[in-house]
Amino acid sequence: MGREVHRRLALLALVGGVAATFAVLAQTRSVTVANAAAPRQAHVADVRLERCPFPADLRGIFESAAADAQVPPAMLYAVAKVESNLNQAATSSAGARGLLQLMPSTARSLDLDPDVARSNVLAGARYLHELLDQFDSADLALAAYNAGPTAVAEAGGAPSGEVVRYVANVDQVWRSVAGCS
Repeated sequence: MGREVHRRLALLALVGGVAATFAVLAQTRSVTVANAAAPRQAHVADVRLERCPFPADLRGIFESAAADAQVPPAMLYAVAKVESNLNQAATSSAGARGLLQLMPSTARSLDLDPDVARSNVLAGARYLHELLDQFDSADLALAAYNAGPTAVAEAGGAPSGEVVRYVANVDQVWRSVAGCS
């Protein structure tokens, strides 16, 4: 992945992390004011759950795949949340399968199995890495993930309003969990 893409992803993660931190602080302040008599520890647990919604059974899978493919784990989580709502058994009408809704041919081209969660997330991460290299833009890479790289290249961007909404939805989830720990 080019240095510019890494720089942009790091900046997006930083900005998203700062925004998420302010949102959490604002939320914590309003919760604390509303429930001043409640123990403080309960507020911290509530905030952690909202700020870092990665399911415990999937966290290691996302972190490992992100490290392998050099993509942010929050980006992978966001794609999975929008694509399948974190449902490994999900199958689209087009035949995409698993957490990251991979087409079997895409998973096969990466020598991975779309029906095994760890393999599905790793294939999605590697595919996103390829798209980031190809398009040098997170938004275009996400559009290509959804609509296909040929459609995005031919359109010079998102080929439809549906794809624009998809990218906006992934970006929104991604920003909400950026910096999650």
